[in-house]
Amino acid sequence: MSMITPQKVTAFWFSEAVQPMWFAATPEFDGQLRMQYLDTYHAALKGELAHWVDTPEGALALIICLDQLPLNMFRGEAASFEGEQASRDVAIQAIDRGFDQNLNDQQKLFMYMPFMHSEDIADHDKVLTLFEQAGLTDNLYWARHHRDIVVRFGRFPHRNKILGRESSQEEQEYLASSEGFKG
Repeated sequence: MSMITPQKVTAFWFSEAVQPMWFAATPEFDGQLRMQYLDTYHAALKGELAHWVDTPEGALALIICLDQLPLNMFRGEAASFEGEQASRDVAIQAIDRGFDQNLNDQQKLFMYMPFMHSEDIADHDKVLTLFEQAGLTDNLYWARHHRDIVVRFGRFPHRNKILGRESSQEEQEYLASSEGFKG
């Protein structure tokens, strides 16, 4: 693995070229991430980059590696969710240390995002509070939307097939409807 640093991860993720891909990625972008960051992701997942949590930028880079990159690199696969708990653990440490206070709004969004990806309602309550306190009002809509899904179903139904979970009739109807969240 070439020498990757938190600065390289954040410079890439927050670059003008990548920002449009945050919530509208393409198969080409997903492939680019796999080529550039697969080894970094695996190192992060194995705890080999745990020392990154000692700085605000390092913690943010680690969260991006554990939360955002796998969603793209493993789109449609169970592996896309493997780093979620680790990303929340890093986010909790970073926020407890006040690292989020040293970040701009875009960076805060990604530091807080692991809580929105959780299937635990307490994490959704936490992200709503974090977004409100940070004044990230544009993101509150999606945070509430994600929370409402977890309140209603206790999980994200769009993950059921990927994770080999049985969908209830209500979940199937929801996913087939125009309101169904696809992930």
